[in-house]
Amino acid sequence: MSESQPASGHVAFGDADARADQMHQAIDQWLRELVDAVDEARASEQFQQWLEVQSRFHDYSHRNTLLITLQCPDATKVAGYRTWQEEFNRQVTDGESAIWIWAPMISRQCPECGNSPSYHADSDCEYDDTPPEEWSEGIVGFKPVPVFDVSQTEGEPLPDLETAASGEADALLSALLAAAGDLELHVDVVGADAWPHGDADGVCRHVDGDTHIQVREARPAAVAGTLVHEYAHALLHDPDDTATREARELEAEATAYIVGRHFGLDMEGSALYLAAWSGDDADQLLERCERIREASATVINAVAEQSGSADPDSKK
Repeated sequence: MSESQPASGHVAFGDADARADQMHQAIDQWLRELVDAVDEARASEQFQQWLEVQSRFHDYSHRNTLLITLQCPDATKVAGYRTWQEEFNRQVTDGESAIWIWAPMISRQCPECGNSPSYHADSDCEYDDTPPEEWSEGIVGFKPVPVFDVSQTEGEPLPDLETAASGEADALLSALLAAAGDLELHVDVVGADAWPHGDADGVCRHVDGDTHIQVREARPAAVAGTLVHEYAHALLHDPDDTATREARELEAEATAYIVGRHFGLDMEGSALYLAAWSGDDADQLLERCERIREASATVINAVAEQSGSADPDSKK
């Protein structure tokens, strides 16, 4: 498989010396494709494919889920070679190719320049108030690391991991309503007969520093979807937001899609057409991906906290 394969197909990073550059280039190419074809259905399909992956790896960075999308879009759980052996008693199948993602490099950091001791020694930073062995640890960079999807392994079955709702809209709706306080949101579900907002299914308003959300009463799955959509507006769009209404709606709907899919709801009705972002460049699209990831992870974690189903995956 060619490393120069377009982002719409699967990519591979085979050259160890050039791997980091190839990973950056693959993400850049994916974004350029969306910019160049932002009003085409194929671009929206590529974007929705990333949303699917993000729903399964909600605590991974947007760059890592983009890399997983480009290499193995059907992945459901990834781990390193030894992690599969030692923690899950599974073995990577012979001949499988690794999925490459970014992992943080942890080291003691200079309090002033933020470099590790070795880079600090070669820099112009003159900080010497405390010796390096007393510096706090932090992330000093990222490096490519190989992981494998569970489908690339064989061995003991994975333990069943409970996830809130898991397709049951009643349970998800209850957890979403319970999570409102943790998210510092005021939420009311209003009966259809008393609904004052016309054809809208939900509204989000910022009043005197507080955020108030109202949703129209309906079947639980519909209310849950609307509620997450409005939660996304609350988290992403303050009153001073200058983005167009269409751009804000796409961010909110993308967030709702990730959360709904994470908890097993059917979100096939979502129409995520990127024409609303037709004026964005690649950097702006990448920033939107991060905003959507952060908002969806915040809601997913809040729901998991209420339901007692903490996610076992560590953030990458």
